Parts: sequence; C-alpha cells; structure tokens
Amino acid sequence: MADSARHALPEQPSADAPGQVSRRRLLKGAAVTLGAAALGAGGAGTAAAADASVTATAPDGSNTITMSLTSGALSWSAKRKGARVVDTSALGLKLSDGTVLGAAGTVITNYQHWTIDNTWTPVYGRNATVRDRYQEMRWNLQDTASLINFSVQIRAYPTGVAFRYVLLDKGAATIADELTTFAFPDGTLVYSARDEDPYNPVAPGSIPSTGTSTTDTGPLTDLPLTATYAGGSLIACICESSRLNFPRLMLSSVSGQPGTLAAYLMEHTARGADTVQTTSTVTTPFATPWRAVVTGSTHAELVDNAELVLNLAPASALADTSWIKPGKAFRVQLTTAAGMAGVDFAVARGLQYIEYDGGWYGDVSSTDATKPIADIDLPSVISYATSKGIGVILYVDRRAAGNPDSLFGLYKSWGVAGVKLGFVDDGTQAMTNQITNWVRTAAKYKLLIDLHDDVRPFGYERTYPNWVTMEGVRGNERFPTASHNVTLPFARNIGGPMDYTICYGQSRDRTTNVHQMAMAAVFYQPLNFLYWYDSPSKFANPSNWPGLPWFDAIPTTWDESRALAGSIGQYVVVARRHGDTWYVGAMTNETSRTLSLPLTFLGGGTFTATVYADGTPGASPYQTPVVVNSRTVTSATALDVAMAPAGGQAIILKPS
Repeated sequence: MADSARHALPEQPSADAPGQVSRRRLLKGAAVTLGAAALGAGGAGTAAAADASVTATAPDGSNTITMSLTSGALSWSAKRKGARVVDTSALGLKLSDGTVLGAAGTVITNYQHWTIDNTWTPVYGRNATVRDRYQEMRWNLQDTASLINFSVQIRAYPTGVAFRYVLLDKGAATIADELTTFAFPDGTLVYSARDEDPYNPVAPGSIPSTGTSTTDTGPLTDLPLTATYAGGSLIACICESSRLNFPRLMLSSVSGQPGTLAAYLMEHTARGADTVQTTSTVTTPFATPWRAVVTGSTHAELVDNAELVLNLAPASALADTSWIKPGKAFRVQLTTAAGMAGVDFAVARGLQYIEYDGGWYGDVSSTDATKPIADIDLPSVISYATSKGIGVILYVDRRAAGNPDSLFGLYKSWGVAGVKLGFVDDGTQAMTNQITNWVRTAAKYKLLIDLHDDVRPFGYERTYPNWVTMEGVRGNERFPTASHNVTLPFARNIGGPMDYTICYGQSRDRTTNVHQMAMAAVFYQPLNFLYWYDSPSKFANPSNWPGLPWFDAIPTTWDESRALAGSIGQYVVVARRHGDTWYVGAMTNETSRTLSLPLTFLGGGTFTATVYADGTPGASPYQTPVVVNSRTVTSATALDVAMAPAGGQAIILKPS
C-alpha cells in the first residue's frame, strides 16, 4: 500500500485495517508471564503490584524484546537469534516535579498485543517498497504515588527492536529526564562520535568527556551509535525515530557501570548557540520518540535493516509528492557566469541541480537572504536552468530563516527548487520544533530541503519526503580517512540519508578516485553532491577522467538494495538496482584487499559488467589511476574485487 498518514497519539491500530489484527487484552499465544495479582482479562483499573514480563517476538523469530516489571520497577532487554543485544536495562521517565515513572510503585492496568504485516511505497528510498512487519506488546501502567497513567510500547521486527513511552492522561506534563539505559554484554565496543568528530571504538564505559560551558558536557556520544559484540558477527545500531516536540537523544557512559550507556536528553543546542532548555513541556497524551535498535547477524545485514527507522516514523503527510525529485547536484561559484556554466555542466553530466552555497546573498551571518550579491543575476540563472530542466538550490544560514513562511514563499516565486539550510544546531525541544517547522514550511512551498551541520536523523523524511538529506556527520569535504568512510555505512547512514559531497579527482583526498566513485553506490544519499570543490573546466577533457561515465549513469534512489559484504571500519560492498541495472560499490580502509563477489543477486540472462578498478597504487592514494574494463557475466559469475589501499571498485551491471 502507498504511504499514508494514519498515525495518532497514542497509536491504536484499527481492528479492520488491512494487514492488521485487532488488539487483544488476553495475550493468547504470546510470550507473557504475569504474577498472581496481575489483572484478569478486561481489567482497566488500578491493579495490585505484581511482577510480570512480556516478550515481543519478530514474526520471523529473529529478534525479541522483553519488558519486565519487578518490585514495581520497569526494565527491558533484547536478543537477536538468541544472542544478547541488550541485557536487563532500566526504563522510565522523570518529570519536573520529581515524579519518576517506572522506577518504583508501578502497576499494570491493561495490556494489549498485535502483529502487523504491511508494505508501503516510499516516494524514493533504498527500495521501491518497504515491508512493515512486527509484533507489538503494550502495557498501560499507573504510578501509584502520583496516579499518573502511562504506557510503554515494545516492538520486535525482523530488522530490530524498538520501544517508547506514552503519557496517557489528558492535559500537560513537563519531562525533565529519560531514565532509559542500555546495558551491553561483556566485550561490546561502541562507535562513539560527537558532532563532526571521527568515530572512536571504545568500551561503553569509556566514552570521552567532551563539551564546553555552553554545551552539554560529559562522556556523551551522538546517535546513531553502533555496537559490535564479542564473537565478531552480531552488530547493532541505536537510533531514534519519530522525534517530535522532544529533545534529541545522546547517550552517556555511567560511572561505576562500565558496560552501560544511559539516555541523555540534550539541554543545549549542539554548539551552544541557542536557549538552554532543561525540561520539555508537552500536551498529553504524548508519545516520546521511538528508541530503535537496528540489528544484524552480520555487518552487511545491518546495512540492509536500516529501514526500521522509517517504519517507526509517521507515514507521509503529503497528498501530492509528484514534485519531489531527488537527484545529483553541483555547487557553482558565486557568479552569473558560473551559474550558467554549471547548468550546462549539469545537462552534459546527467545532474539534476546546481547550488549556490554560502555567500550568494553576502556575508553568511547576515539575516537577510532575499537579495543576491551584484555578481549573481539570479533571475537569469534560474530562468536558464529551468529552460534546461535543471533545478536551483540556494544555501541559507539558519539565522536568515527565522521567518520561513516569508522566505520560502519568496524563493518559490523565484522558481527555486530547494533550500540547503546551514548551521542547524539540533538538540533542544525548541530546535526539534524549529527543524520540523522548516521542513513542513518547505513542503508547503514545494521546496526540497537539505539540513546541514549538527542535525541527526529521526525518520522524518518519511513524513515529509521533501527533506531529502541532511549532514550530521564528519563530511567528505574534510577529506577523512578511508577507515572513516567504511565506518559510516554501519553507523551514521543507518539512521537516515547523508549528504556526503563526493570529491572525485581531488588531490587532497586520502583515498583513491575509485573509492570516491564507489561512495555513490555504497552510501544512501538521495541528494548527492558531486565534484565538490571543482568547476566544469576541470573536466573539459573527459578522457582525463575515466570515472565520469559512472557518475553520469548512477541514480540516487533505488528499486532494490543489498549489502553484499562488510565489516565496520574495514570494508563494505553494496549493490543497488535501478530499473534493470545494478550499481555495485566496494570500498576498503587503508588495507588493500581482494574480495570474491558472487553475482547471485542477478536475474537470468547475461549482463555486461563495466568495472572501474584501482590501478597500480600511486605514491598517495589519490594518485592511483582508474582502470576500466568490461566483461560478460551471469548470476553464476564470481568477480574478484581487488582494491588498493584506501581504494575501491565501482561496477555497472547492465543486461546484455
């Protein structure tokens, strides 16, 4: 079924909705253990305190999440195929008046469960259809001291597990803290990163203390956060989804608990530029964001399971999405001539957008983004671009977007296609609301939006698919290591799309050119900025740049995606299909390696494989040449994928 908005708070699936089974008070066939004093069927009042536990199991049996009530306190745990993902960990919320929900004195007032099996059609994505299949268990609860009614919902999917809290009473509440913890088995490493730092694999209790007097401080890490386990195959990634009117989640090491991370609700914006918020007041009923744990029995499987974040997000709020066109973009220099040349380059190279970045309206600190500098005749550039079928995207510092209705309405009247909003310092409840308001307002004026700097994904691109991408990562424009690049598919990119500015042919790259090329298939980035830092004149002689046909051909959205191999921080291979053509990207860290790649994912018939590979390694990785060859293959073929240090391969598989 097509994606449609039918979510309410709290969610109550309809008994007659297609693909759904009605909720039940008696959990027939479910894994439930209740103490003798727990409610009988149909009970809805306050129950006597009783120990109890309930387990949601994914329909394929792979993942389980268990919620327990022990001596009036709530906890949870999770497994994948019997292996421990999260050991017994705390649940709870703290209100501003000191009330703690879930820590003690909690009783069950009602319980429900159902199993869902639907498919929905995204506007664009990793796959043409998404399967939404899970078992949910839900406890309605009461805090006996305050008589506040709340709920905890747990879900198990084939792709992972998730849970959230719902405040059930009608009125208002002020939330001061979330008491969720994640206790990991011995031997777990977590890939910690804050803001745009590189990833650092450490024990959960060893996250470095960071921050300043104007930011959140302590042993804090951003999401998505990936965990690897003793044994080497199991992997998980903690994300959030459906964050609305709520602060962003960070995770913190816990003193004296070396294997545990605790929820930390941000009180500052990421770089400390906005008002501090120590609490969040909400209208109730109110559901907190989903806490999602994407899981994989192999590292490659984790990449394929990333759509869990979207499945937890509200369905599309837009009736008409025909105007939303992801694609490839090129940043032009700040002149009229550069804009015109950029349009011609976009047409020649199969791009869909050009972008004027910071400075097109003068100093980026200006709060007026309505007047181009004298060097840019913007109406002429937009008119010329439109005549050639190319869209124009404008960069705007967030300080100039205080009245998005006025600004975005003006841009729409100019014929602008999208906005790249910069220095978006995510964090507080107010900033979450500002971000979602920018996205909704952009949709109102049929503008694409790309949010840059320290913003993190929470599945809202499903709800407003005009939010085509975001940064929230140590970007490729900073020329990171190859190890960083092959960490991202298993970490940041699990949470959502990623604007990563591919720098093909740059002498500052610490990777080979083919490694840069492979990013276009490996990373999920529906709005893909190519040839960052370059101008069309650099590529005037295409024979000097054998990778250009790869970028000409590759799309940014997909009918089918499959991660074929990988190990976080080591290497990755991803195949993506658009129509009848497959695009395969392989990347390695600073270690050269050769992988055997079976092409069993191909259908019947023969295919022409055009292979872009590393040549003889140069003195520096960027000096390694691109070697192109072609051969005929079938689904029975296994390709030897040889990669130089910091190298890769890019392969087009087209039916013969």
